[in-house]
Amino acid sequence: MVQPLDDETPAPTAAPAPEQDAAQATAQTAEQAAWRERRLPPVQDLGGGVWSVPVPIPGSPLRYTLVYLLESDAGPVLVDTGWDDPAGRAALAEGVAAAGFDLAGLHGVLITHHHPDHHGLSAHVREQSGAWIAMHAAETTLVRTLREVPSARWLGRMARLLADQGTPPEHLEQLRSLGSDRPPRESDPLVGALPDRSLEDGADAGVPGRSLRVVHTPGHTPGHVCLYLDEQLNGRRHPRLLSGDHLLPTISPAISLYPEHPDAEPTDPLGDYLDSLERVSRLDVAEVLPAHQYRFADAPARARELVQHHQARLAELHRQLKQEPLTLWDVAAGMRWNRSWDELDFFSRNLALAEAAAHLRRLVNAGLAEPGRDGSTVRYRAV
Repeated sequence: MVQPLDDETPAPTAAPAPEQDAAQATAQTAEQAAWRERRLPPVQDLGGGVWSVPVPIPGSPLRYTLVYLLESDAGPVLVDTGWDDPAGRAALAEGVAAAGFDLAGLHGVLITHHHPDHHGLSAHVREQSGAWIAMHAAETTLVRTLREVPSARWLGRMARLLADQGTPPEHLEQLRSLGSDRPPRESDPLVGALPDRSLEDGADAGVPGRSLRVVHTPGHTPGHVCLYLDEQLNGRRHPRLLSGDHLLPTISPAISLYPEHPDAEPTDPLGDYLDSLERVSRLDVAEVLPAHQYRFADAPARARELVQHHQARLAELHRQLKQEPLTLWDVAAGMRWNRSWDELDFFSRNLALAEAAAHLRRLVNAGLAEPGRDGSTVRYRAV
């Protein structure tokens, strides 16, 4: 899930694309107002057989996931499903009904990535309707592992990785205490349903009668996908990008080291994310339909802004490493978050450590930094 630890950055533009009509512009402004006023936006008809359905996320500053319903020749298809709890189930059912359908008539579910605020209700939807579920193969690997591997194994490896990174013993002890030796139960909201279909980069997404293409955008997760809807709206070509968590109007999604298995080596997620942003910036997009906040225009500008944001962070970190060697804990504590380091709770600090580790990994892979041992502690130095 996106955790807005990073400072929010202004959207490149909140204005609708020139070809949008007045009704679309009004609806877009209403979405922005709902976000600013910290309330749930209404179910909205976005035109061309596309609907947005907000599903609440309990206890999250994000407040809701925007699930999208696409009308098709074989029945409605959802893009993501939202968090699975009673409020989420009710909101999804009511939203689908507001669009003129019911859960039993759903044809399929397209998952942008496996996080529970996106994939949580998929099993419930399939049980209610018989709808197929599709996601990228890399996400399927993660879902399968999360279903089979006890959390103690994941958390134990994380604690071992952090043990020589300047992490205080009390943080490591709390991390280890959270794990269970039993595989997760099916009822656990973090355990997602296994899909029936695979989404492949560049391929048709399989929505009957619609021009919807899969765009693999790793970074936030290894198998994150955006969906490129290249169709007309109001008699004019109006390509839309259903961006999941890859592009959000003011929030930079969490980019963390993500081993696909507790025994696997993490890759370079920030490098993947920057490459994915460059790829998306080359798409012809009139409007972005994100999974959080509100719709916006000018995907290339937002993608460039996010690239610049991370490049600035990397440059600042490189500058700090030139001054003195730092541990991962030092780096995380010195990075700018939306709260001071002292104000971050245990879980937020863990997320911050994972993001800081991704930035260090990018510098190391780019040949700009290297780890070295100072006794039993790993410190990073600029190259």
